[in-house]
Amino acid sequence: MFTLSKTSNSKQLHIISKENADQGENSAAKSPSKVKTFPKKAPEEHGDHGRPFIKTSSLFRNNPEIPDVLSPAVNQVKEKVFTSNMFEELNLHPHLVATLHKVLNVTSMTSVQKKTIPLLLSGKDAVVRSQTGSGGIPAIIIFFQRSDGPLAVVIVPTRELALQSFQMFQKLLKPFTWIVPGVLMGGEKRKAEKARLRKGINVLISTPGRLVDHIKNTLSIAFSAVRWLILDEADRTLDLGFEKDLTVILNALNATGLARQNVLLSATLTEGLSRLASISMKEPVTIHVSEGSEETVEACPQAAPQALSDSYVVPERLQQHVVVVPSKLHLVCLAAFILAKCKFEQRQKLIVFISSCEAVEFLLTLFTAILCEKPSTTSTKHTSASLNFYRLHGNMRQEVRHYVSSPVIMIDVAARGLDLPQVTWIVQYNPPVSAVEYVHRVGRTARIGAQGSSLLFLTPSEMAFVDVLANHNISLSEMKMEDILANLMKDERFKGRGKWDSKRSAAAFEQEVRERATVLQTDFENYVHANNESLQTAKCALQSFLRAYTTYPSSLKHIFHIRSLHLGHAAKSFGLRDAPQGLGSSITRITTNPANSKDSKKAQCHIHHHSNLWGQCSFFFKESS
Repeated sequence: MFTLSKTSNSKQLHIISKENADQGENSAAKSPSKVKTFPKKAPEEHGDHGRPFIKTSSLFRNNPEIPDVLSPAVNQVKEKVFTSNMFEELNLHPHLVATLHKVLNVTSMTSVQKKTIPLLLSGKDAVVRSQTGSGGIPAIIIFFQRSDGPLAVVIVPTRELALQSFQMFQKLLKPFTWIVPGVLMGGEKRKAEKARLRKGINVLISTPGRLVDHIKNTLSIAFSAVRWLILDEADRTLDLGFEKDLTVILNALNATGLARQNVLLSATLTEGLSRLASISMKEPVTIHVSEGSEETVEACPQAAPQALSDSYVVPERLQQHVVVVPSKLHLVCLAAFILAKCKFEQRQKLIVFISSCEAVEFLLTLFTAILCEKPSTTSTKHTSASLNFYRLHGNMRQEVRHYVSSPVIMIDVAARGLDLPQVTWIVQYNPPVSAVEYVHRVGRTARIGAQGSSLLFLTPSEMAFVDVLANHNISLSEMKMEDILANLMKDERFKGRGKWDSKRSAAAFEQEVRERATVLQTDFENYVHANNESLQTAKCALQSFLRAYTTYPSSLKHIFHIRSLHLGHAAKSFGLRDAPQGLGSSITRITTNPANSKDSKKAQCHIHHHSNLWGQCSFFFKESS
């Protein structure tokens, strides 16, 4: 099949083969998205009555069929967030209750706080399962008011969560000047941390790796007075590979011979968490507040209760969606969703999870260049909000990450475990590596009873992941790709080859949407192919995405396997007109013979390293205020 078109200046014919139309033409790199307008006197040769000819490969040809999503019926586990009980009902210091009211504006307890605080005050070890953002840390903080000098140790999986927890302690302990909180984490100067340890820290918040570093190298650190150990986000700490570090920490604490109270906080109960509880706790109780369960406080056996382990809790007011998108339509679909929520709606903040740091940097640059409108010098009207894009990933310097997480500049971050106020949408552009990771990602919104939504991108070959989530009582409602792309009708920058008439047929509307998606994709491709630097950045991002795709666990390989990817279509989602040469063979070497290839093994470790830091890297943006 061939398409013939005639330029307005000559009789020369451009011949575009079907093969080239699907892979893209290299010569289009120098062409703008809307090239030339054809004379009206020859409509039979182009058939579009003077519309400009758009030179790009087809987005809507040779895609796999998109079946309907059949989400199994599940009995989703729910937790009531708030209770009518007040903190005054507990035997707490009046200064602490006053601080909760005045500083944090908290008056009533959450369900998990109501169940947890009395048990902690009685001195029992506890494994606490609560949905993210339900007040687990404040429940632990409250019983520190009994501490008048002994050290309490709080272990958290990430630097950002360590900093956030430290700031919370500072607020709550303000009336208690004799209790000094401190934080240890990677990226900070060890010399300054050693100085703080010598002066004395009563409540020590730390990441596992940095605490182990000080245990081995800092003489001034001592655990002779530790009476409390708290492991926050314990399941995530294990997922990130900190089990050996936790063993070192527990051995150091046990060497003192003093009895202590141990608390594990987690959104999920896993086998690894059960093993950790068995070696670190003495006759612990399990606390959970799931609806429909009368026995919410029970003795904790060596293994977590099977029903609780299989069923994960998500926020009650979270609306969960899934959209099935062919690979080469991923980029324009994400862009259309961003425009719909953050440009044409008010008060929306989105966090988008991406599988690699290189892809984060690539999309940040691409979307800033194409989606962000340049300020007009002639028009004073602003009919829509402007877009601001921010990013956070493991390759960024620590001081930059602190700057990004500062509440002063109102930029939200997407690291696991962080409290992100006013985030309305969580978009998982690349699927998570497990159902547990899914729960923690969507937990960045709908926190403490607020409303929130999530959207999971899947390709047709990945639809079985919906069943995996259903096995853990997580139900998703389908959002149609066509409905997302239809939002491009609101943005005239990507209009098609003629004046759109809203009175035309549904088929004409669909064609106009496809033309606008094609214009947007062409803009992406022209930007990527404009110079060698942007082209290499896109290729690097594609390669990192493919390497990350090989790291899905064996239990999910039947869903996420590198051989099920169409490399040419995947390249399209990075603004590339075809897959780089040699890409398939390099990925094959990684998947088939990783032990014999040092470069491939190093590449895999590189991806695992960043995944461990962030539970997949994050790319995010917010509406400007």
